[in-house]
Amino acid sequence: MDPRKNPFAPGAGVKPPEFVGREALMEAADIAFDRIANGMHDNSMMLLGLRGVGKTVLLNALHEQAKSKRFETVKFEVPDKSGGHLARLLVTTLSAVLRKLSIHATSDHVLAVAVSALRNFASAFRIEYEGFSFGATPTSADAASGDLEADLSDLLATVCMAAKARQRAIAIFIDEVQYLSKSELSALARALQNAAQQGHPLIVVGAGLPQIAALVGDAKSYAERLLVFHEVGPLSEEAARRALEEPAARQGVAFSTGALDQITEHTSRYPYFLQTWGKFSWEQASGTPITTDDIHHALPSITAFLDTSFFRVRYDRCTQFEQRYLRAMSELGPGPHRTGDIAQTFGVTSNQVAPVRRNLIESGMIYSQRHGETAFTVPLFDEFMKRAIPRLESHSPNRRRRT
Repeated sequence: MDPRKNPFAPGAGVKPPEFVGREALMEAADIAFDRIANGMHDNSMMLLGLRGVGKTVLLNALHEQAKSKRFETVKFEVPDKSGGHLARLLVTTLSAVLRKLSIHATSDHVLAVAVSALRNFASAFRIEYEGFSFGATPTSADAASGDLEADLSDLLATVCMAAKARQRAIAIFIDEVQYLSKSELSALARALQNAAQQGHPLIVVGAGLPQIAALVGDAKSYAERLLVFHEVGPLSEEAARRALEEPAARQGVAFSTGALDQITEHTSRYPYFLQTWGKFSWEQASGTPITTDDIHHALPSITAFLDTSFFRVRYDRCTQFEQRYLRAMSELGPGPHRTGDIAQTFGVTSNQVAPVRRNLIESGMIYSQRHGETAFTVPLFDEFMKRAIPRLESHSPNRRRRT
């Protein structure tokens, strides 16, 4: 069929043609936004899920939702293996917020304090920042100690007060939260606690891999009471079918019942994979309805696309030893798996592969939500690993490793 009319377009963070299955979560966020905008307290939230479940799409949708209300918003993605980027990212984004708050204002002491605090914060953490001036420079030394926990709380408090003076609230949206360091998570938790205790209009919405809940708890014991953790998983059967049927119907195209059954089974109802199967099934079909034969003939193209554009870019970032560890995991299936079982399959003890497991967790390839268990962060990655390394080889201590 005509590729120009193909409604399906898999992409990282790309909103699908039919955004379905997340209505309850969107409503929960809408309630939180309204409460905070009206001077009431509500908890910040974290969206937890594997790669390909649509966390970034959902985060973007919530960002737009907040912008439509009385919020000044901050949004950024944490680079992998961060450990020191949070301060820089906040300086850049909060500067834009303060500039916006300064529009049409000629004199405001609260705003001047916030501008001064941001300049102090940037200086304390040696962040290059041109900044801007607003009114008389306060003598306050807020956010100037060089201690991230104390300074971030001071900075966000002053920014919230400046926003509140203009009947606005602050919403911070952070993608890939798992790459924040323990000290950064701790500082963020303390800032949220301070905002809650002081009644500041602030909410943080984060998204990332499932281990975030454990990481946040390790950073600050009270952090879990400041956050609501929402698990973002596969779509329901009904939502998965709607995600395929409704965009196609707008182009006058239908899926046969058998085709829908095959796609939802192959994709495990993960949004990214639904878009991929929809795209290539459309391209394979000669007309409507799209049938099981079309799905069957599209499978080689689907597999090749996913292997090169979704799976391999992650696989290629791993060392050879890490790749072989992942292959041992795949032998056991999708997971999660007991750490000891993986080591046994690899022909070693758990202690011998503890460093490689830790590296894979830090790089976001695998995660451990419960002690002693390990799982892939990418759905269907076990199937890819068997294609990438058809034969499982036990570890030999004398084998030379690529680092």
